[in-house]
Amino acid sequence: MTNEIATVSLLDGERIPKLGQGACEMGEHPSKRADDIAALRCGIELGMTLIDTAEMYGDGATESLVGEALAGLRDKVFLVSKVYPHNASKRDVITACERSLKRLRTEQLDLYLLHWQGSVPLEETVEGFEALRAAGKIRHWGVSNFDTDDMAELFATPGGDACATNQILYNVVRCGPEFDLLP
Repeated sequence: MTNEIATVSLLDGERIPKLGQGACEMGEHPSKRADDIAALRCGIELGMTLIDTAEMYGDGATESLVGEALAGLRDKVFLVSKVYPHNASKRDVITACERSLKRLRTEQLDLYLLHWQGSVPLEETVEGFEALRAAGKIRHWGVSNFDTDDMAELFATPGGDACATNQILYNVVRCGPEFDLLP
């Protein structure tokens, strides 16, 4: 049984699921590994085909678990991962992505995000993302947890207008984006 999940369009017109499965904290407890994998696979079966993870989650353990869970299902999933800000230089973002690809057991990410803005100039990060895209290792790139000032800085950066998305922290407990970002 598959349920239809609402979609949104990226800049190039590709439609992706509006709602997905976050994997934060999965893979951190060996006794829960089978349950974590089963939960991800069940979610995919029910139509939750966007999977979000990060190199930060479990210091790579979550990406490894997601890679295991996606065995035989990779072509059904829109896969997202995130790079630490301290790995955001052109060279380091490429190296970090290659580590993530290995842990995720895939040759390409659908979306690769800068987890939040750090001290590395955005121009270097954009150059790294574009190099990864040119090499076929990522399909799209974006940012995560950027506020309006961060987004203005990104859009003023050469190549910054290729940013596919800003994945924000927004839920019933954290409604900050309603006051500045969404308007």
